[in-house]
Amino acid sequence: MNFKQIKRYFLFTKQQQTGILVLFVIIVLLQFFYFFSDFKIPPHNNPEETKWMALQAEIDIMKLDKNKEVKKVYLFNPNYITDYKGYKLGMSTVEIDRLLAFRKENKFINSAEEFQKVTKISDSLLAVIAPLFKFPDWVKNDKFNQEKEKRNYSSTSKVEKITILNLNEASQEDLIKIYGIGEGLSKRILKQKEVLGCFVSMEQLNDVWGLSPEVITELNNHFKVIPNDNIKKINVNEASLKELSQFPYFNYGLAKQIVTTRSMEGNFANIEELIKIKGFPVEKARIISLYLKL
Repeated sequence: MNFKQIKRYFLFTKQQQTGILVLFVIIVLLQFFYFFSDFKIPPHNNPEETKWMALQAEIDIMKLDKNKEVKKVYLFNPNYITDYKGYKLGMSTVEIDRLLAFRKENKFINSAEEFQKVTKISDSLLAVIAPLFKFPDWVKNDKFNQEKEKRNYSSTSKVEKITILNLNEASQEDLIKIYGIGEGLSKRILKQKEVLGCFVSMEQLNDVWGLSPEVITELNNHFKVIPNDNIKKINVNEASLKELSQFPYFNYGLAKQIVTTRSMEGNFANIEELIKIKGFPVEKARIISLYLKL
């Protein structure tokens, strides 16, 4: 095939040339139309969908920030360390039992050194947890301590038979008989029992405002807790946000966290899964678990 044979394929009549030019112009116009036109379908705003997307966005942010949380350090009185709290601090079961046995004798630890003497923890562990200890102001008052020793001596010198009553069945008159409790404090104790339904532990007296450690000791000498068999328990996996926020040991923020976590990760199997939630009062986990249904 020579050049002349190839050339004849590129020879067009005037009408053909005009048609090719028109076709070229149409192709160019279609390209401009494609690049400068918006083919997106306008979104349809659904209020329910918008609300759900906002909640989903909040959950996604919580997932991203889960590993970035900075835990706030709270000081505590080592006299009220529970089994779980001691375990979290790194204490062995033997060391925790020594502390609980000491407290059962209605004795109080008043310094970090005394804490180590009672529990026999190592110096290295004491150095870590001692900065977290917070003792009442009266511990530093020598005059108060001397008077306390005199009262303890006089009380132990008299052998009296003490009748132990069930705190959940105690009347205002029964409470007022305790030294240091008047009409105001007795009403607060009964009000706290009414809010909770019933007491499940004598440790809950620490939540009653105005009760000093000495008065709580006296209460422990005269009362014990026998929980009611018909105590109403909250089903954490079914309770609504309102029901959880009304529980005395939860606030609205914690209740919302529980509902959100439940929707993200499924139902809770035990109290150990609950205490992982930000803001959960870990030091009261044992008591709280007695009011919950899992």
